[in-house]
Amino acid sequence: MGTRRYGDGMARYLDVHPHDPQPRLISQAVEVLRGGGVIAYPTDSCYALGTTMGSHDGAERIRRLRHLDDRHHFTLVCADFAQLGQLVHLDNAAFRAIKSATPGPYTFILQATPEVPRRLAHAKKRSVGVRIPDHPVAAAIVRELGEPILSSSLLMPGHEWPMTEGWQIREELDHDLDAVVDAGDCGTTPTTVVDWTSGSPEVVREGAGDPDRFQ
Repeated sequence: MGTRRYGDGMARYLDVHPHDPQPRLISQAVEVLRGGGVIAYPTDSCYALGTTMGSHDGAERIRRLRHLDDRHHFTLVCADFAQLGQLVHLDNAAFRAIKSATPGPYTFILQATPEVPRRLAHAKKRSVGVRIPDHPVAAAIVRELGEPILSSSLLMPGHEWPMTEGWQIREELDHDLDAVVDAGDCGTTPTTVVDWTSGSPEVVREGAGDPDRFQ
């Protein structure tokens, strides 16, 4: 598998059970990620594009697909709070508030630790977006991968809403992706984004998560 060049073929299609994902199919998705590939996968807010933190090529392919510039904040999708805590600095207030809201459809922007590659953090602020999705398939992929997924919502240029059907994602992006993990419709509303870089929470985008707990 290590010799395969990703990004130049047809996407592998993985039809995964949304609540009880088949380990064999999760392993196939993780194999693609470990090979430097790009996958589409479901979360608790909408489908997302994902690659590994170490894949320069994967990150560039996601940028090209979505027409994003270098200022775009990728999100690091984590399996659990312990993993999230290795990536960002948390004071006591942030620790308690974020722990009580996760897993869930929130993205938190916080100061990055040295664990985060410099190229993935905001150039001036050294901040990064992190989240723990409440979706069995996303959780299974990140757990098996053993590290966060570098991720971005699957919202294509010119589209008002993210794509929600696996077959549609495969049809439109077959040659741009290496695998489509289809677990059925998971909604079109992106996460609620909370910026904690100033020391207190600021809701910068209202989405699937209830913003009131951070107002």
